[in-house]
Amino acid sequence: MGRKAAPEVNAGSMADIAFLLLIFFLVTTTIETDQGINRKLPPIDDTQQEQDVVIKEKNILQVLVNKNDQLLVKDELVQLSDLKEKAVAFLDNGGDGSCAYCKGNRDPESSDNPDKAIISLQNDAETSYGTYIAVQNELVAAYYELRDRECLKKYGVTFREMEALFEDPTTPSEKVEKITPKIEDIQAMYPQKLSEAEPKKSN
Repeated sequence: MGRKAAPEVNAGSMADIAFLLLIFFLVTTTIETDQGINRKLPPIDDTQQEQDVVIKEKNILQVLVNKNDQLLVKDELVQLSDLKEKAVAFLDNGGDGSCAYCKGNRDPESSDNPDKAIISLQNDAETSYGTYIAVQNELVAAYYELRDRECLKKYGVTFREMEALFEDPTTPSEKVEKITPKIEDIQAMYPQKLSEAEPKKSN
């Protein structure tokens, strides 16, 4: 008895199926993107370009990170865990009495008000990346702690929650329009003035 011939597989449509699968995975796959540190530069003011801006030393909180990942805040050795508390005390000081919502010590030797308070950060060229990010996180967390406090008091919700709602693409545009002035109001109360100097080279 003769052998039966094996049935032929029609491979004509395989290319079409592979192409459809490729399109499916391209459309449904989400590609993760690295998110950098959020910093906004102040707008250029042509009227003040040629004028020297004088900033009082007491309105600048100098944070230095050396090559051994040690922190110096105003020439005082500080642990990373204490950095946020130091930054909050500086930003919320209200030394000149113009800040009605500040709850700081009103130390005349510290910052006048949140609008004038600047945090200046300088790293050593050999500072580890982990410490660099950790210091940035603590300083930004100081701003958010104060913004959360005032936002909760004024609007009954934390600033982080309001900001998350604002940035959520599913939030209706009508709600975004209502949130926007509130966010700007809180940001104006504690503007994020975080200056980063060029890294210092170790000798």
